[in-house]
Amino acid sequence: MKDYYKLLGVDRSATQDEIKKVFRQLALKYHPDRNPGDKGAEDKFKEVNEAYTCLGDPEKRAHYDRYGTSEGFNTGAGFGGGAAGFNDIFEDIFDDFFGAFGGGGGSRRARPTKGADLRYNLTITLEEAAFGTEKAIKIPRWQACDTCNGTGAEPGKPPVACPQCKGTGHIRFQQGFFSVSKTCSKCQGTGRIITNPCGACNGNGKVRVQREISVKMPAGVDNGSRLRLTGEGDFGSYGGPPGDLYVVLTVDEHPFFKREGLNVYCQVPISFPKAVFGGEVEVPTLDGSSKLKLPASTQSGKAFHLKGKGIPKLGSHYRGDQVVSIYIDVPKKLTPRQKELLEEFAEISDEATEDAKGFKNKLKDLFSM
Repeated sequence: MKDYYKLLGVDRSATQDEIKKVFRQLALKYHPDRNPGDKGAEDKFKEVNEAYTCLGDPEKRAHYDRYGTSEGFNTGAGFGGGAAGFNDIFEDIFDDFFGAFGGGGGSRRARPTKGADLRYNLTITLEEAAFGTEKAIKIPRWQACDTCNGTGAEPGKPPVACPQCKGTGHIRFQQGFFSVSKTCSKCQGTGRIITNPCGACNGNGKVRVQREISVKMPAGVDNGSRLRLTGEGDFGSYGGPPGDLYVVLTVDEHPFFKREGLNVYCQVPISFPKAVFGGEVEVPTLDGSSKLKLPASTQSGKAFHLKGKGIPKLGSHYRGDQVVSIYIDVPKKLTPRQKELLEEFAEISDEATEDAKGFKNKLKDLFSM
């Protein structure tokens, strides 16, 4: 008595899906066309077929598990019909088999295929990224031929059924014990032949065009953001939908602002008197100019936040801040009077400030060690 489980290399507790998967692998491995002249492989192929004919059918399998044999069990079907889905699984197996050897496997006619997705790189300014904008771009792409409406045939002369496959898109033939099929080479699986190609597109059903598209960018986009425009890609094949267009954004560097997340940073110069006495300074922002009030004794490098003057958050009313760093602008040229006053200031302030005294004391301690 043959042990069908052992022949397939599965446990008795294996599910029907597991048995089907293993049989599929073994049938591909030992098929005579993959092992020409190998008698051992041919015998093994017949054995796994016999095992799956029994174990692939739940009722036959139950009879085999109970009585140790499939003899005496009548399903009313001959070889290839006893196991559930037996013919279907062999059609799948031969699809894989002939596809692997360049036979163009597949018993189905050509399916609708989505068109290719396209990419467009677009550079925008920081202000445009912050507040959103709309730009017109030109995209070269394939689209359906207007003359033939994408059929590829001359108007009034539609495609005809392929004479080789009779419009089915595949050719069926006998392979060993089984009847299998592969894609028709004459019509490439479409099931039709164009006898009078369209002159506008040379029978392709599509033409290359330069299409102008308006792209709307929401407020808050950033460097590397991708905008998807559904259906704006290449024309689909065999009635398939068009692809999509992806617009990838690059935000140009700004001469004054630097963006980090939702915040923008800048440096603003002030005079020495303004740093000492404080006062208002005019600061550029993304919205225009704004007044910043400085306290007395503002130190160089001090940072101030202008709330809500940064980048808007995508899909939200929230905005980041503008961070303003102050630095003291040292004049390159002085008038004689300015120089005189500064020299006087230096003389009376040399020993007056606490910072200067502390620094000198630290120097004394350092060099006295």
